[in-house]
Amino acid sequence: MHHQIKVMINPSASGWIDKFFLEQKFSEEIIATNMDIFYQKIRNTGFIYGHIISFDTAKPIETKGWFKEEISKVALLNTLYAAFCLDNQDNSAERFITEAVAFYNQMHPQGFNLFKKILPKNSPSLTLEKIIDERVQTNDSIISKNFSHLVTNALLFIDVLAFRQYLIHGEIPEKYLQKIEETIVNIVTIALKVKSKKSQYDDLLIKLFEASIRYSKFNKVAVQSLETIQFNSFTNDLEKYYLIDIAGMALWSDEKIENDEIYFLHSLAEILSVPDQFVNESVACTHLFISTNKKEIPYFNYSNPVKHFYDQTTQSVVTLISRNKNRLIKEIVQSKELMVLLTYSTLRDLDEKEKKKVKKQLLEICKTIPSLAIFLLPGGSLLLPILIKFIPQLLPSAFNENLED
Repeated sequence: MHHQIKVMINPSASGWIDKFFLEQKFSEEIIATNMDIFYQKIRNTGFIYGHIISFDTAKPIETKGWFKEEISKVALLNTLYAAFCLDNQDNSAERFITEAVAFYNQMHPQGFNLFKKILPKNSPSLTLEKIIDERVQTNDSIISKNFSHLVTNALLFIDVLAFRQYLIHGEIPEKYLQKIEETIVNIVTIALKVKSKKSQYDDLLIKLFEASIRYSKFNKVAVQSLETIQFNSFTNDLEKYYLIDIAGMALWSDEKIENDEIYFLHSLAEILSVPDQFVNESVACTHLFISTNKKEIPYFNYSNPVKHFYDQTTQSVVTLISRNKNRLIKEIVQSKELMVLLTYSTLRDLDEKEKKKVKKQLLEICKTIPSLAIFLLPGGSLLLPILIKFIPQLLPSAFNENLED
């Protein structure tokens, strides 16, 4: 069996976009030019559903140990590039990067404080890295300040749709982003009203959308039925497919989809002049995707939000510790007292005074390691217990030696 070697890139290191294009060597590949095939491929990666399980790239990419946010960055870049190749004979990475930067510069949403940070001396690809970095955050400031890398953006495909519009018209049509977001919100709101069995997921789905929306405020919406939505701005198949898939996602529940719900999706398809065949396929794909990946999809796992938050965070903390393992060992070993206390913590519960000492000294260490600065942020102290729990497990050799001394 021919086993492909996986490509290694680090989406948190500067220069990853150039490396991505270098490794993939797209110029040698024939890229899907058919709109339907493009959309199916993107849907299969989970990008449409806001939960990415794979990338549609010629060479597989190793993502073990990546944060969700890093996966989203590569997925967004790759999907934008695939959209660029749909209409362009010249699919050079340089031209794509220039166009993507120009597109995002034109987008300038409110609250997009990113352009203040970008210095003109940055190369286009480094500029695009900063932009993509910013795009995969949701705009919920409390979360994004402390735990931004735990939340990914459910509506990133809107960027891809807007980019297509930009490539076709040479600019983003006026109010396009606002219109498409409002339409999505309207459809989801109506879909959830149609839904025969309300579930705990529904509120979460709305919360997820609320967090991902940048241009229109969620609560202004008061649309009662599909007939009252203005769909005439959307003439592109990709937009129509996406609207139907999003509605199907809102209607999904463990049991089979009810007749009213199917009827709703078919009415939506009819208004958009999309064949019924697409609806059947959409329902089947959504069901398959969600039921297969349900355990990993954040908003379907929310029966216990606290547990969810803790699991997610623990995962991230473990990744951070293992990435900074050597520096951590070096710092901890230098502090005899901390070593002793952490070693004790594996054998018994520490008392309040000891806990305070451990916290204080660990925070000092976190100050010296840039990527551990997250523990210094407001709310970071919630994460310290996780850090204390996992350090001995991840750095066992140093601790075992200490036990023997």
